[in-house]
Amino acid sequence: MNKKKLLITGGAGFIGSHVVRLFINKYPDYQIVNLDKLTYAGNLANLTDIENAPNYTFVKGDINDAEFIQKLFDEHQFDSVIHLAAESHVDRSIANPNEFVMTNIVGTLNLLNAAKLHWTDNTEGKMFYHVSTDEVYGTLGETGLFTETTSYDPRSPYSASKASSDHLVRAYFHTFNLPIVISNCSNNYGPNQFPEKLLPLVIHNIKHEKPIPVYGKGENVRDWLYVVDHAEAIDCIFHKGVNGETYNVGGNNEWRNLDLVHLLIKLTDQRLNREEGHSNKLITYVKDRAGHDLRYAIDASKIMNELNWAPTQDFEKELGGTIDWYLKNEKWLNDVTSGEYQKYYQKQYVTR
Repeated sequence: MNKKKLLITGGAGFIGSHVVRLFINKYPDYQIVNLDKLTYAGNLANLTDIENAPNYTFVKGDINDAEFIQKLFDEHQFDSVIHLAAESHVDRSIANPNEFVMTNIVGTLNLLNAAKLHWTDNTEGKMFYHVSTDEVYGTLGETGLFTETTSYDPRSPYSASKASSDHLVRAYFHTFNLPIVISNCSNNYGPNQFPEKLLPLVIHNIKHEKPIPVYGKGENVRDWLYVVDHAEAIDCIFHKGVNGETYNVGGNNEWRNLDLVHLLIKLTDQRLNREEGHSNKLITYVKDRAGHDLRYAIDASKIMNELNWAPTQDFEKELGGTIDWYLKNEKWLNDVTSGEYQKYYQKQYVTR
């Protein structure tokens, strides 16, 4: 296997940290640079087990800084990029759309421009892999699945910014012959997820007997994918994906939000030695999110048939393991929710 000089953006985040770990351990001949701005959702505590690996380098920096990105490419001469860095929380995008436009669109453009400049003379062995979301497709009714040819119909500033970045990546493939692949994934779950997202938020609130907020009537449906399965799909697409192609990655695992909350209550209460249903009283229905998509569901047959990938993890088993992780890692959860780790980074690192 050819040696790679690989840039992974957003590698201190939830999905990114699992991708970095997989690549560091699986490909010791690859030199991997993890670029992360270390905003609220980026946490180097996610990577303490591989931080001293000989093939790993961490760089703190901002993809919105075009000059910095060009210098980073000059310094490391990357032949590949896996681009995960993004603002990703819908509620935050409603409150502050500008930040999402800057990071998800302008940041992606800066990376594309750097790759284009450095790979113009020779694109052999090069790859720009853009990791995106199923939310770009909009919403489904009670039936149907998103395929790679589903028309884009984003409904939130977040999904609109990701849709825009997808279009830019494809445009650089068609206009400049930049080698690219794109994947659009469903909702991820697992360890190290920032507790603004549904699963860690619910687990945390059950443990501390705080209200569990449920939008509307809890009828929204999501397809849940274990983060390790997603990391393995990214590995598969990076190495076997066809230049210019898009691959949908899903767990074939649809759950209504309210049903998932009830399952989380059941499994978490068991682990806390509480009476069954003890935490049901914590469910609190709140005003629905503006533009809340009813249902997402992925048709992953393309990656399964063409690249021989499929999710392998058992949902209830891995959900239980995820609950165990959050219950055992109270310090991690307290650090990220209190912002203490941010103060450490401000002292320890200077943004390049």
